Amino acid sequence: MSSVGVTYSPAGPALPHPTTELLKARNVGYVRVQWVDLTNNVRYRVLPLAYFDKLLKSERPAIHLTMATLGLIFLSLADGFGATGELAYVCDLNSIQICTYAPGHASIMGWFQEKYPPPGPNPSYDINLCPRTLLKRIANDAKSQSGVDFLVGFETEFILVDKKTHQPVNQHGWSCSPALYTGSVETVVLQEIADALVTDGIELQMYHAEGAPGQYEIVTGPLPPLQAADALIHTRETIYNTANKHGLRATLSPRVFDDSAGSGTHVHISVHSSRPEEAGWACDGIELRPSEASFLAGVIDHLPSLCLFTLPSYASYNRVRDGIWSGGTYACWGVEHRETPLRLCNHTSPSSRNFELKMMDGTSNPYLTLSGILGAGWAAGIHIRKELTQKPITGKASAIQLSTEERDSLGIDKTLPSNLLQAQETFRKDQVLQDLLGNEFVDSYLSVNRAINERFNSPNITADAKRSLLIDHY
Repeated sequence: MSSVGVTYSPAGPALPHPTTELLKARNVGYVRVQWVDLTNNVRYRVLPLAYFDKLLKSERPAIHLTMATLGLIFLSLADGFGATGELAYVCDLNSIQICTYAPGHASIMGWFQEKYPPPGPNPSYDINLCPRTLLKRIANDAKSQSGVDFLVGFETEFILVDKKTHQPVNQHGWSCSPALYTGSVETVVLQEIADALVTDGIELQMYHAEGAPGQYEIVTGPLPPLQAADALIHTRETIYNTANKHGLRATLSPRVFDDSAGSGTHVHISVHSSRPEEAGWACDGIELRPSEASFLAGVIDHLPSLCLFTLPSYASYNRVRDGIWSGGTYACWGVEHRETPLRLCNHTSPSSRNFELKMMDGTSNPYLTLSGILGAGWAAGIHIRKELTQKPITGKASAIQLSTEERDSLGIDKTLPSNLLQAQETFRKDQVLQDLLGNEFVDSYLSVNRAINERFNSPNITADAKRSLLIDHY
């Protein structure tokens, strides 16, 4: 029978685990065993380094959590989840990260698995609801079956507000110098965020003021999908904790101010094939490799369904509208066009070419979002060599500004959901994504998504209370 938990011996303590020694050398005294649930809550348990050392020496280093962990909505449970039984959350030693924002602490991610081995030969501990396992599986399948790797980078927009009043720290605009005057608290916060990310090994490409009051953006470099999602979670935690240290609240809430820009988490994805590729896709001087074109075709085809992952909150749909540089409401793509949900960047440079997806915000779980996007692009695109039939928007007009005939000529024939209910219904009807993700996962995720939004968008609370709840929660 498989051993579970930390084992104590009368013989006394053994030599420290090598990982513990490395952490001790970095002055780490505590380890945050950390996970991200289906509502995009970051949760963790803090372990003293001495106990973490004992955990690492166990047969399967893991903490054990209630089966309800992934179905918790505040103190309630989503339908389909119960309080009986436990899951193992098995540490992923490749994910250890020093937390400069919390001196003396490191974090580690893991894998949700069965606590005990299931019956039968060659049992698998994997469960269908683990977000990191899901993303790892899809990325591995794309590589093993199609010879394709992905690189992923993020732009994180957030707003700094007073913790009590939720008023923004300033009224300055996009890239304006006064938004980062020397000596201001917001300048100190941004500098500390930047220093912490660089110290922790996250590639910081730039930071700057954004368009809304008190809004800023952190841009981090590309990584393989799982590492990129881990790095985004670390970036968000760095932003939140550093702002809190200085008496501010950093919020990724999608639309804090109705009369100004919202906050998104734009994701940049590049496609890398290890196999020889034939003549590429070309249209009006725009060229793509076959793998890029098929990836784009798969994503566009399932873009309406993917909104449930990328825009999982009822409030998300107040940000993605036409005419406000959030990507618009049509399932389409453009060349360096900021009014399309998918933007082709650096189109003349195959070595740096990438796709920016704008319809993602800070309420989304990045492991699930990337699982959906990469899964659609690979399984429904590259894997079946799907032909890209939609042409890009290259002019100044956005899709909403084109006539029906002009949209038809480009092959633009789908709109995106305009609210969460439409997103849920569209996702439920997408059999390709359901087969890719698994029925158990789909049912559980929909249950959790409905439950969390019923709490956040309850008719029993005022509009101001809803706004405050989103600011404090995200």
